[in-house]
This record gives sequence, structure tokens and C-alpha cells, in this order.
Amino acid sequence: MADASDFDGLSAEDEALVLESIDKWVRAKVAPVAMELEHANEYPQALVEDMKELGLFGALIDPQYGGLGLSATTYAKIVTRIAKEWMSLTGIFNSHLMMAQIVQKFGTQTQKDYWLPKFATGELRGGLGLTEPDAGTDLQAIRTVAKRDGDKYVVNGAKTWISNAIEGQANALLVKTDPDAQPRYKGMSMLIVSKIDPDTGEAKPGVTNGKKLEKLGYKGIDSGEFIFDNYECDAELSLVGGEEGKGFFMATGGLEIGRINIAARSVGIAQRALEESVAYAQTRKTMGKPIAEHQAIQLKLGEMGAKTRAAELLVEDAARMYDTGERIDMEAGMAKYFASETAVEVATEAMRIHGGYGYSKEYVIERLYRDAPLMCIGEGTNEMQRIIIAKQLVKRNPV
Repeated sequence: MADASDFDGLSAEDEALVLESIDKWVRAKVAPVAMELEHANEYPQALVEDMKELGLFGALIDPQYGGLGLSATTYAKIVTRIAKEWMSLTGIFNSHLMMAQIVQKFGTQTQKDYWLPKFATGELRGGLGLTEPDAGTDLQAIRTVAKRDGDKYVVNGAKTWISNAIEGQANALLVKTDPDAQPRYKGMSMLIVSKIDPDTGEAKPGVTNGKKLEKLGYKGIDSGEFIFDNYECDAELSLVGGEEGKGFFMATGGLEIGRINIAARSVGIAQRALEESVAYAQTRKTMGKPIAEHQAIQLKLGEMGAKTRAAELLVEDAARMYDTGERIDMEAGMAKYFASETAVEVATEAMRIHGGYGYSKEYVIERLYRDAPLMCIGEGTNEMQRIIIAKQLVKRNPV
């Protein structure tokens, strides 16, 4: 089983080059179109093609399968940089990489050889199929069922709020292979499924998309539904790890990198909101002086700056521990919880500092204000993060 500790990561010099290339792309390609694509809620196809060329769909995939093999530490920095300009883009490759990491960490060698090269190029993209209409945080409540039929699985059920559901082709799908199992998690398995035949590109029967879900923010990326009606998939290639009953722990393991990503996105949102606020406060004048000289604004900026930096450091801490291969549910939970709450607070304060301009669609603050709340919900609610943190604190510090 491969884990993040198998990768040595980049030297400081090489990491700087990678981050510089990301910065150049963001300035040249993303910044000029982000506002227009966001307001049109248009899928950024041209930018997705750029992300393929940059290798972002293979960022965490081992180089032997065609990926970049980046550390989570470098990956988090990339996510933050892109999220500062347009957060939606980070979801397109993060959801995909969560799927890829499940195969990389838990898959058989046959599955790694088959799926990972296709994932690394971005030609076969997808996400993580966990949520259902009646099951979100409580994953054990899912109802999608996969029954073994010879060398195939037959899948029936529905998934919702799945990133890349419409524009993507594949999914790491959490299913019940034994609906009567107790405890419930023992009856859950993970399948890699695809809407198309990966070898021929032809559409596969038994799987359709429902509607594209409209959202407050997080525009551009498609969040949608999957409906499975007697969908058939090859058991050897699809059942991750080749063993039933392990899906729940694969899902929660995959969420670790997802939570680091959400935290890194949150830092990007907070950093941009802070930068915009600091700049605006120096040019906007009231009562004969820049508002940055008013104590009320200084108090806001001071707290915004401190919390944004603290969030950044928590993300670095969680990513560093992920790279060691240790269990990091507490560290990832801390980073995700604090950074996302910080993003909401800083974006809200930024809107107040900007006044009426912050409420205008012509300014980036309005978008940050809409994007930030999702960070408190995505990859596990912040209420659940606090429970996870508390349980781990007790477990790690027994009396």
C-alpha cells in the first residue's frame, strides 16, 4: 500500500519553480476570465485543459503512474494560490485527486496500473461519490447498493452533491455490499465506476446524471447527481483493494487530503479578502483621512491578519503530518475547522470594510463572501470536525 511518505517531495528550489509556474498561470490565464466565468456559472473548459498540461490532475499521483508525486505540503500551497484568484478551480482537481488517492493508497496493483495513469493525465476525471439525498455526514446511512454477480457488480442507487459529476467521467463510489451488516460500516465497500468505457470512450449503460445543482457560490464547477439503474462494472477493476467491507475507512481516509484542501482553499479566500481590504483601506477616505487610520478599521485588519496567518500555519502543520503517513484526522480537522471559520469571518469583515462596493458584483469581495461558507460544510461539517478533534484529544491524552 502506497502512502504519502513514499514520496520525498521537492527541494526548496524545485518547489519554488513549481509555485512560480502556478503564479504565472494564475496571473496570465485565470485572473482575466475568473469574474466573467464565475458570474456566467460557466464550466472553465480552457482552464481545465491548462490544468491538464500543468499536471494538476496528477499532482499527488506517484510518478511511476505519470503523476507529479508532490507532497501534501506543496500541494496545499498550490491550492491556496489558485483559490486566492478563483476558488472553484481547486475543487475540479481536488475532488479528482481524492478519488485517485483512494486507488493509490488502497487499490490492488492491477487497479493502480489501470486507473492511475488515466487519472494522472486528466483525460479521465472524476470525484468522490459519498453523499446521498438522505446521507451526508452520516456516511453509514447510504442506500446505494452493489450486488456481486459473478465477475461483476450491479449497482443501484443515487448520489447527490458530487463534484465533477457532469463534466467528469469516473467516481470513487461508496456503496453497501452487505446492507444488513452490523455495525453498518462493515457492509460498506468502495468501487471505481465510470460513465464511459475507459478503453473505448463509449457511454456505459445504467448510469445517468440528474440535474446540475445551483449554488450560492462555488460557480463554474459542476455539482450534480448520479443515478444508477442496474449499472454493471468489472469486479476486479472496480472493487478497491479487492475486498468487501473496507469502503468506510477508505472514504474517511480519502477525506484527510480533502480536508487539507478545503483548509488551503479557505486560507486563499482569507488572504485575498485581507489583501483587498488592506489596499482599499489605504485609498478610501472618510473624515479627511484614509480609513486605515481609523481605529475601528485597524482593529478589524489586525484580527483578520492574525487569524489568516494562524490558519495558514495550521494547514502547513496538517500537510506536513500527512506527508509522514501518520493518522491526521485531528490535525486535518483542526486546520479545516479553523481555516474555514476564518475565511467566513475575514470575507465578512472585508465586505464591511468595503461598504457598498463590497456588495457589488464588480468587486471580488462579493465572490469571496459567497464562496467562504461552503468551506464550513465541505468534506465534513465543522460541527463534526470539533467532535473529531475532541475525541482525538481524549484518545491521545488518556489519564
